[in-house]
Amino acid sequence: MIKYNLLCKKCDLAFDSWFASSKEYDKLKKKKLLNCLGCGSLKVEKNLMAPKLITKNLSHNNEKKDLIRYKKIKKTIREYQKFIKNNFNYVGENFAYEARSIHYNNKKKNKGIYGTASKQDLKELKEEGIDAQIIPWFESENS
Repeated sequence: MIKYNLLCKKCDLAFDSWFASSKEYDKLKKKKLLNCLGCGSLKVEKNLMAPKLITKNLSHNNEKKDLIRYKKIKKTIREYQKFIKNNFNYVGENFAYEARSIHYNNKKKNKGIYGTASKQDLKELKEEGIDAQIIPWFESENS
């Protein structure tokens, strides 16, 4: 996981956001899935920030607390992922289509669904009254 300080070039709002990796940030930026928390603009860039390294040889209590908190959050996200994988059907890139099929055709499913959707797809689903949530996701156990 990596935390970036982001800056909106439209409204000058600075905010922090977590990403699975620097490559994940680049991927989301390229797909235009990063937007400002304040104004919704897509003109969001990485801002200058001082790096904070978490190592196993920590000497400060705050850094130790941060590491413990990070590990706890990561463990919780892993537990959520396991629950979702065991209790929902994976529909991959067809998430928006499947969500609409369930909503409009009253398809009754034994399990809910999960998958991937673009920010635009999620916006359109919300406008149509279809509830969908975004959750952080680790692609592999080594993340």
